[in-house]
Amino acid sequence: MATRLVTINTTRGIRLTESGSVAKNPLSRMVGLLGRRSLEYGDGLWIVPCNSIHSFFMKFTFDAIFLDKNLKVVHLIREMKPWRISKMVLSAHSVLEVAAGITQQTATRVGDQLEIRQEEV
Repeated sequence: MATRLVTINTTRGIRLTESGSVAKNPLSRMVGLLGRRSLEYGDGLWIVPCNSIHSFFMKFTFDAIFLDKNLKVVHLIREMKPWRISKMVLSAHSVLEVAAGITQQTATRVGDQLEIRQEEV
């Protein structure tokens, strides 16, 4: 049975993803969003473990939410453009990549608490 990633910003009481996925092995973390033409509203990729990302070879912008082990937001990149690299965020344990503009639309900020769960579909 397939699963989907649901992410909720519990501080703001709003969903960030409805149908995301998880990249938790070396190959899936390396591939990430490569090959995709876009990231739609409600979709996302949770990269675990991860404390730095890049957008080399990407074809679209996206937002990146860096999370500590307790899923607290420790750093944000709004609208990361292709061919960029993030700084290394030592306090981050994972990164949630979402459609560009989601963090602005949901008022997601550093210090917010997220809840991430996988639901069967």
